[in-house]
Amino acid sequence: MANIASQIKRNRQTIVRNERNKATRSALKTSLKKFRVAAEAGERDAATEAFRAAARKLDKAAQSGVVHANYAGNKKAKMAKRLASL
Repeated sequence: MANIASQIKRNRQTIVRNERNKATRSALKTSLKKFRVAAEAGERDAATEAFRAAARKLDKAAQSGVVHANYAGNKKAKMAKRLASL
């Protein structure tokens, strides 16, 4: 256990950020799965909506540092390619 006040505060902040990042990552995975399911079913309209939602979540997650910007870009490019093939 830390004795230094600044480290105690840092530990509290880490816990809060960890929970926030976990929630963001979980929501991101859910939106990516919704797109994948819609694309596999061949539902173009549903896949388009899911793509928009997933791309938005990817951008926000990358902006806040939850995922790397290149990861977000690669995922969006692959999803766009998949959507175009429907």
